[in-house]
Amino acid sequence: MTSDTPPQTALNGIPTQMEFTRLGSVRVQAVFDEPELSSDGGALLLREAAQVNGILDAMVGAIRDDRDQAHVQHTLKELLTQRTMQICHGYEDANDCDTMREDAVLKIAAGRGPNDGALASQPTMTRLENNVGMRDLIRLFYAFVDNFLDSYASAPDCMVIDMDPTPNRVYGDQQLALFNAHYDEYCLMPFHVYEGITGRLIATIVRPGKTPSKEEIIALLKRIVRRAKARFPRTEIVFRADSHHTKPDVMDWLEANDVRYVTGMATNAVLRREVQPMIDRAAAITREEMGRFRTFRSFNYRAESWSRSRRIVARIESTGLGTDVRFIVTDLDRVGAKFLYERFYCDRGNAELMIKEHKCFLKSSRTSCTSAIANQFRLFLHSAAYVIMHGLRDTALRGTELATATFDTIRLRLLKVAARVESGKTFVRLHLSARCPAAPVFARIAGIAATVRVT
Repeated sequence: MTSDTPPQTALNGIPTQMEFTRLGSVRVQAVFDEPELSSDGGALLLREAAQVNGILDAMVGAIRDDRDQAHVQHTLKELLTQRTMQICHGYEDANDCDTMREDAVLKIAAGRGPNDGALASQPTMTRLENNVGMRDLIRLFYAFVDNFLDSYASAPDCMVIDMDPTPNRVYGDQQLALFNAHYDEYCLMPFHVYEGITGRLIATIVRPGKTPSKEEIIALLKRIVRRAKARFPRTEIVFRADSHHTKPDVMDWLEANDVRYVTGMATNAVLRREVQPMIDRAAAITREEMGRFRTFRSFNYRAESWSRSRRIVARIESTGLGTDVRFIVTDLDRVGAKFLYERFYCDRGNAELMIKEHKCFLKSSRTSCTSAIANQFRLFLHSAAYVIMHGLRDTALRGTELATATFDTIRLRLLKVAARVESGKTFVRLHLSARCPAAPVFARIAGIAATVRVT
């Protein structure tokens, strides 16, 4: 960096004009003098996506606002919109509110004009997170479930419930934090529940950092299934999860409530003996053909703690590194073993990608509040960001090269685009680059928004 001329008047201690390495004899400068320039022009897209799926309105309706409205500067919807939009753009901490509260495009997304007062500060947002009560959380849970059910234009033939806990590491005195020996960390392990066919979020629930108990699993399933069956009584519901959820009482509850299931099954000596001849055969074929060999076996099995015999599907795979055996248990009798394991159960891996987007790209693992109630509300805020981002991808980006892109790629390609904001008495106009690659998406969303306004 060079400095041939003294810096101009400093802004917050930073020079407004900076000198960089020359291009030959040409000076290269950076000047911070655009008051209405935003690096988050894509917030306009998220605003329309949120209007379409209605998740923020549903959250507003679920939270009781006890503030004296005569003295309120920021409505509840404005606060929720500001926070979720910032999460979508990569500003996941409440501290970021102080930095972004004057951003013109975020103001527009939150329902304010560019020249209106600033958005909420960090203390205001933190008070919101810590003022939500348990009854609010219960209503918010059902708001998310109902929003998921509302996403169907008509009753689906099948609905797959994917449930999985994931560790959120903690570094303080958070309620419900426990030491988990598997992860060698103190953590929370919230439930993430998605619909396995569409990837839509159903619910996220904060829970202790341990393996889920039968009571926790049944309590959550009971509330989701009851709501789904009331809305779509003829839809077949299938529960899909790993072996931590394969508990006798859980399977009994699923069967009693007409919910089909395909879940992982931990290996034991009895199951191993049942498939030992096939293990030996697979190993022999691998030695003879010097290649991988995979086969499947279906049989009935009843553990001592089970109320009845159930179907087990075994997958036996042999390679040069050895033989691996996996089991699943199911009440689906008319589906082939190979299809059931490879095409249906293994598709559960997509839920891991959904959790990755929720947890890593939207930073929902920042459950750093002391109170479990505050952490649950914060998780709901990140879940709202997931619903908005997924809705954007599922509608406006369908059929484009970003139709299967991760949230991180969508953020970099569409949301983090520079925009100059021009405002008048009767309009607010965003000026973007004439060669902006996101222009087709803006046009598509503008068309969707026009259709929604007409209907």
